[in-house]
Amino acid sequence: MIDYLERFGQWGMVAGAAEGLGAAFCEELASKGMNIVMVDFNENGMESLAGKLEKTFNIRTKRLVLDLAVSNAPEQCMKAMNDVDCRLLVYNAAYSRVKPFLSSDTAELDLYIGVNARTPLKLVYYFAHKLKASKNSGGILLMSSLAGLWGTRLVATYSGTKAFNLLLAEALSHELKPYRIDVSACCAGATATPGYLGTNPTYGFIRPSVMDPGRVASVALKKLGKKILIVPGFSNKMTYFLLTRILPRSLAAALVNRTMGRTYRDF
Repeated sequence: MIDYLERFGQWGMVAGAAEGLGAAFCEELASKGMNIVMVDFNENGMESLAGKLEKTFNIRTKRLVLDLAVSNAPEQCMKAMNDVDCRLLVYNAAYSRVKPFLSSDTAELDLYIGVNARTPLKLVYYFAHKLKASKNSGGILLMSSLAGLWGTRLVATYSGTKAFNLLLAEALSHELKPYRIDVSACCAGATATPGYLGTNPTYGFIRPSVMDPGRVASVALKKLGKKILIVPGFSNKMTYFLLTRILPRSLAAALVNRTMGRTYRDF
């Protein structure tokens, strides 16, 4: 734990912190003794979680109630860090809906761009400048998804923006390394979050391995800076290996889209 705090500082920011995987990241960081800047639009959920973490782990929190889709969200996040030595950024927030692409309106497409692409891009830019200027080591973890490895039907825009986050992290892991800034992307599979469970997936004979959010967060934070692409879970690793190393991309994409169509056949 001491090494983790020396490496990433006394404070970390979790964007998308109130529930599910974001809450798991907050709890995992708190268990390491790290104070947390929590960002979410769910004020009640965030306040409840903050109180629990402060009491259980004797850490401090700052809470920023914010819609990460708004244009000045990155600047507001940076302002929340001003008076603390925050050297770890976990961008977990994402807008995602399971629905045909053509059933979305343009306002909804803007939400994908804002939450999943524009805000993390600008926030990472500002945060990396902050770390470079301080000459301290730090870390950036972007949540991607296995859905970002192939164009996936019914989540086409989510899939595209998660691919963006993966490639952004991959590029920056090399570019920011001289400044002692670790950058990784976590490609999680099915995870037992309210968002995923709320889609009511229909499973066939073969049921996918649905991971516990706490386990995903633990693996991602442990591997941050040690691996550029983090795939938590044995089943997910096997799926990744089979579909990226064994099968040609066209066949892998066909299998992924066939599975998606069956899981959400009612859509």
